[in-house]
Amino acid sequence: MAKKPSPKMGTEAAIDKKLAPQPENAKTESLAAHTADAAGEIMNTNTGLPINDDQNSLKAGDRGPTLMDDFIFREKMTHFDHERIPERVVHARGSGAHGVFKVYKPLAEYTKAAFLNDTEVETPVFVRFSTVAGSRGSTDLARDVRGFATKFYTTEGNFDLVGNNIPVFFIQDAIKFPDLVHAVKPEPDNEIPQAASAHDTFWDFISLMPESAHMIMWTMSDRAIPRSYRMMEGFGVHTFRLINDEGKASFVKFHWKPLLGVHSVAWDEAQNISGKDPDFHRRDLWDAIESGAYPEYELGLQIIPEEDEFKYDFDLLDSTKLVPEELVPVQRVGKLTLNRNPDNFFAETEQIAYHIGHVVPGIDFTNDPLLQGRLFSYTDTQLTRLGGPNFQEIPINRPIVPVHNNQRDGFMRQTINKGKTSYSPNSLGNNDPQQVPESAGGFVSYRERIDARKERMRNKSFFDHFSQARLFFNSQSDPEKNHIIDALTFELGKVKTVAIRERMLGILAQIEKSLATQVAYGLGLHLPEVLPTNQSIPADGNPADYQSIQVEGALSMSPALSMANTVKDSIKSRKIAILTADGVDAESLTIVKDTLTAQGAVVEVIAPRQGFVTAIDDTQIAVDHSFLTAASVLFDAVYVAGGTNAVATLEAEANAVHFLNEAFKHCKPIAAAEDAMQVIDVTYFSKKLPPDFSEESVLKEGILIGKANKDFATLLVKMIAQHRFWEREKPRLIPA
Repeated sequence: MAKKPSPKMGTEAAIDKKLAPQPENAKTESLAAHTADAAGEIMNTNTGLPINDDQNSLKAGDRGPTLMDDFIFREKMTHFDHERIPERVVHARGSGAHGVFKVYKPLAEYTKAAFLNDTEVETPVFVRFSTVAGSRGSTDLARDVRGFATKFYTTEGNFDLVGNNIPVFFIQDAIKFPDLVHAVKPEPDNEIPQAASAHDTFWDFISLMPESAHMIMWTMSDRAIPRSYRMMEGFGVHTFRLINDEGKASFVKFHWKPLLGVHSVAWDEAQNISGKDPDFHRRDLWDAIESGAYPEYELGLQIIPEEDEFKYDFDLLDSTKLVPEELVPVQRVGKLTLNRNPDNFFAETEQIAYHIGHVVPGIDFTNDPLLQGRLFSYTDTQLTRLGGPNFQEIPINRPIVPVHNNQRDGFMRQTINKGKTSYSPNSLGNNDPQQVPESAGGFVSYRERIDARKERMRNKSFFDHFSQARLFFNSQSDPEKNHIIDALTFELGKVKTVAIRERMLGILAQIEKSLATQVAYGLGLHLPEVLPTNQSIPADGNPADYQSIQVEGALSMSPALSMANTVKDSIKSRKIAILTADGVDAESLTIVKDTLTAQGAVVEVIAPRQGFVTAIDDTQIAVDHSFLTAASVLFDAVYVAGGTNAVATLEAEANAVHFLNEAFKHCKPIAAAEDAMQVIDVTYFSKKLPPDFSEESVLKEGILIGKANKDFATLLVKMIAQHRFWEREKPRLIPA
């Protein structure tokens, strides 16, 4: 029996090679690097996963049907199917970065995956963030789900954690995915609107699909308009399995927790950013990495013992449900650091191919019907997008371990295979490459017992559509609830067919009547009578006929679901604008700028013209932007520096006053030197200033005016760390 290789065999060299800068002239790379001699080698998949059995497909029992999650069979057959015929729909708009992942402590109790057990190794990764609905040329700030896909280049092959910034999805079964995407894409008759869900076909579909109710609450919330890719969570969405060396399995939910906290922009702000800088998120990620403010996330696991599969009032296999953190806490087990931008956007970010079926020993699937469909779809779409079955040979997709199998030829083949044989078993080539015993690291699918009829149905446990939607809405802060109401009113206000609006109000009423009532008021409609719920689930027919079941004792609140409870202890990489002009008090500007910069913030000087401004003491201060090339929506906070002449100029500068008014409208921190009060006096919010500028008042209202000294600057840091002061919207006088 072959000896199982140590997880650390060749690790350092492989990682160094993966992370090494690419040569200036890639064509100088030796052709020999693409040759493959299978003599004496083990058999593995194109992602480097050792193969345990190349002779039998994965079936439901020894006489049962071949299963969709036999990703090894599908890779082999798909490659064969396309060996003679050469030949992104969603997530087209993306941005990516290289990085490393390091586990905090061994997780052998739960999984035998090497990269989750060796604390000495930094596993190379490539992460691609994306929007879902829009084309490649659409704006970063569309109201949309964000993709968060991570490729781990492990010593056992590539593992792809292909997730989103929202932990649930619109549908329960993958067979509905084409319908969902067709509905949300631009309408086919006029190709309008781009990267937007505010139109008839989307809401027609959603109003007929009660299972979408939970996801709609998330997409209509501020989670759908993140401040930055660096400030959004990531989720694996599905329930997966972890398997240890003894073969014991646990259910697991994957999370990414950003160390900067989870923050959003305002909806009105997002629309303005789309006009000012549609590459806002892409630029933000690139600039942060270039400046050394590396984005960091902790990998979190919700681990559920296999015997607890039916413990909860929701089904673990239902992708429209999450596992509340109050029921199963998230264990933070490792850290992801993004530390290098791509060298070439197309070659890396565009050509990277993720697949939920790229797993390593110790990680496996469940029977989640949405997950099962994705196991087929991802390979299938790569064939068209990347031109054939050899997409794994593109440098960004190659595993760090050598690949040896019997797949040959096909469009754009890179590997030059040696030897006579390309089949198994064979005697002419010593039966190489060899299958790998499970004891030596060969992948073996989890031996789950299946005893059931083949049928097209969903279990009754999948038909509580509204409990978790209600949980999400009720867990939000008052400003967050207002934003959901505004978003729904906006989106449905764009729907021309009144019957669709009314049907959607019926769905909302089953989530929370006060929510539906306020949306109905904004639409000028009466709340329709809610359809009664019952326990009868039809065996077939339109999903619109399904009535949601009622669940007794469901969790009513989950503080973890509100961004109001996120981390607010850092201003690292936050962008702060300093407004000034000739005659500035250099000291008031420098003290604030130096303090903010020392805390990791990015500070930029905005003035009526570019070049330099001259301070009172004749110091020349460089200007980063004029008011024509800057906008408040591109910054997290604003400070007005002092100086009599500078302040007089800003008071008369309409763009400066607009900058401040807009920052206030979007609930951002605003500060001004004591002698800059005359600029604040001409803003529309001057009458809304707090009665004093004590620390308590400043951290509640988000406005600070005073002498620009060290204490002032320190308090300003605390204020900016709060991110936004949404309570300004409380009277509903300031649109979100």
